[in-house]
Amino acid sequence: MEWQLFEGVPAEDVRRLLAIARRRTFGRNEVVFHRGDPANALHLIAEGRFAVTIVTPLGDTAMLGVRGPGDAFGELALVSGGPTERSATVAALEQSETRAVHQDDFARLRREHPQIDAVLTAILAERVRRLSEEVTEAYYLSAEARVLRRLADLAELYGGTVSLPQEALAELAGTSRATVNRVLREQQQRGAIELRRARIMVRDPERIRPRASL
Repeated sequence: MEWQLFEGVPAEDVRRLLAIARRRTFGRNEVVFHRGDPANALHLIAEGRFAVTIVTPLGDTAMLGVRGPGDAFGELALVSGGPTERSATVAALEQSETRAVHQDDFARLRREHPQIDAVLTAILAERVRRLSEEVTEAYYLSAEARVLRRLADLAELYGGTVSLPQEALAELAGTSRATVNRVLREQQQRGAIELRRARIMVRDPERIRPRASL
């Protein structure tokens, strides 16, 4: 398994982290944790995909992101250094597997090998980079461009065929389902994608991505 998050991190530090991780498996739609639950472990994704969701002030559930193999979620559990709560709900979108690094185990590892913080720094740096991109998009990209960017990202994550409904894509892009449907129909007419039931087949993600420019 290649962990893209740890690019540039010494292999020995990654090995030490994985040595204390516990294998966890999840069935389709199984919740890993709910928002407000105690944050006690970082999850490194070995297989499958997970949805990160919140409940809006209006009571609706909104998908904030999708995480796949090589990625991670729940990193704040290792940053806080004390009791804290989950900021979002995470559930498996399919049969999935993670390597869970528990807070107490990581604290012991840090005492023995202080340099292991490089692993955590790599994860947080990736989160900051992703958050910065999302903030920039929210301010400066049109809804149509955001839809295309999220679709291209998902196509890469899913290997071409995105197994998510249009409502989920709308939530990820921060727009309406009507806008998503219109954009997808236009792309289908151009031959860039093919719409199927609860699936979007993207013929070439890079053909879509250049259209989603600032």
